[in-house]
Amino acid sequence: MSPAVLHTSAALREIEQRAALRFGDPFELMRRAGRAAWQAVMQHWPHAQSLLVICGPGNNGGDGYVLATLARASGRRVQVCCLPDHEPRTDECRRARQEYVDAGGELVAGDGALPAADLLVDALFGIGLTRELQGPVAALVERINALSAPVLALDVPSGVVADTGSVGSVAVMADLTLEFIAAKAGLRTGGARDFTGGLHVADLGLEPTDLRSAQADVAWLRAPDLAHWLRPRRRDSHKGSNGRLLCIGGDHGHGGAIMLAAEAALRAGSGLVDVVTREAHVAPLLTRLPEAMVHGDSDGEDNSNSNGDSGGTASSGLDSLISDASAIVIGPGLGQGAWGRERLRAICASGLPVVLDADALNLIAAGVVAAPANAVLTPHPGEAARLLQTGITEVQRDRFAAARAIASRYQAVVVFKGAGTIVSEPCGNLSLIDAGNPGMAVGGMGDVLSGVIGALLAQGLPLRDAAVCGALLHSVAADSAAADGGERGLLPSDLMCWLRCHANRGAR
Repeated sequence: MSPAVLHTSAALREIEQRAALRFGDPFELMRRAGRAAWQAVMQHWPHAQSLLVICGPGNNGGDGYVLATLARASGRRVQVCCLPDHEPRTDECRRARQEYVDAGGELVAGDGALPAADLLVDALFGIGLTRELQGPVAALVERINALSAPVLALDVPSGVVADTGSVGSVAVMADLTLEFIAAKAGLRTGGARDFTGGLHVADLGLEPTDLRSAQADVAWLRAPDLAHWLRPRRRDSHKGSNGRLLCIGGDHGHGGAIMLAAEAALRAGSGLVDVVTREAHVAPLLTRLPEAMVHGDSDGEDNSNSNGDSGGTASSGLDSLISDASAIVIGPGLGQGAWGRERLRAICASGLPVVLDADALNLIAAGVVAAPANAVLTPHPGEAARLLQTGITEVQRDRFAAARAIASRYQAVVVFKGAGTIVSEPCGNLSLIDAGNPGMAVGGMGDVLSGVIGALLAQGLPLRDAAVCGALLHSVAADSAAADGGERGLLPSDLMCWLRCHANRGAR
């Protein structure tokens, strides 16, 4: 079964137009949205006796007016708040407001203090908002956020850009966002994650034919999708049939990074794992992980030239390990000195599937080594900015565009880490990992991810599948670890037993 999809604003407008034509009444979709919003109120806040609905001038405001009319008819005390210049600008919104007023509904000005209520409803702006909130609107949103009542956002929290997840200086902080028709890509990545609260989708009773779109969709990956890739193993499988992964990294002072990658690779099912690291890290790594085959490597350590490059090339022992490997991970703890540079050059020339992480990405961004074909790049926002020679603010403003740009520039599969990890193929196809938690914001989590993806490459998954499945498995394991002991203080090593658990749970 294909994964579910997330939609863009353009796709949703196309869907809305098709549904309106089928209904024969443009107002029917708004009526259904308002009814779905009222049902959400009754489900989540059944004891709320007073509602303040903040309506904007477009169809999102119209949805709010319909909700207000229904709430008033149920006996609740309802007030609709709007700014002086937010008179309805669409026919549907005008009709919804008139029906509310005709039913005796109360309107209050939104340019002053907001009245108290048991529940606030944000119906200011929907999917059409693409700019930062300013002036009276921004001030209104700040007053909304200052109130203690819970907030229901209709479709999109006002101030959040639905297509990118970017947030300007202010946005409505919702407790629940009720999405209409279909799930939206931008609400599940970046800054949006701090403003949406819980996310629920009301399909408004549309038909599957309505939901088809000519616009590009984003594949939506959640925990149950692991079963698509993690199939049961053959009963006669052996260590050689489960792939041999080569992990390279751990320059002086950074041995823990490659240790985490190697352990994660074994927990994700790699049959054999070789580790090339500095001699000083061999004994500690073997003590922690005797299942790994660890190779101390000091070649080129003391013969660098004035440019910091090794006077020779990577060792012949490394060449032998490369020839035996099914896939390679390089970068965790690699450093940017002569030792790391020579190992990266050898790997980039190997032609094997390779995961590039951490300093491997920084060396590529600096132009020291060209990115190889057959690669998965796993940047965090800082590394993504360096790869694109821009700033972190710019890449975070539109994480989808940034992931696509890196994949296109380096002709690689890109796993853009962060809240709502995004995977992009060079052709521009996108996937979003809807799993993970803030506890993952700690050093070493990326090393675990690189090991997981490398293990799946070694077991024969294609680049894109290994990247998507690996990122999903990593995040799902982190969610289980956080559920077990909390997000704060979560360590990368806490994921290891959960990687094994979910790698097998998906295969059942």
